[in-house]
Amino acid sequence: MELDLAGAELKAVLNRLRRAQGQISGVIRMIEEGRDCEEVVTQLAAASRALDRAGFAIIATGLQQCLTEMEDGRRSSESRDEMRARLEKLFLSLA
Repeated sequence: MELDLAGAELKAVLNRLRRAQGQISGVIRMIEEGRDCEEVVTQLAAASRALDRAGFAIIATGLQQCLTEMEDGRRSSESRDEMRARLEKLFLSLA
């Protein structure tokens, strides 16, 4: 399944990933500085949520593209059941 992120979709995903990257850098810095465990875990959880949201946005975009391709008859090599199984596997990988 090839993903074609365009314009606003791509920008939103990249923003989420950059936010997560910044949060992870912050977590590393906090650990190096010996910061409070609760603060570190809170920031780590925020980074994890940002990564999850980016992943779900990518999957949702891929799902929309696959459905459009199926409706247009451009995706004949893969059955609906095969596509459903692949998308379900992707969703579960983020669960």
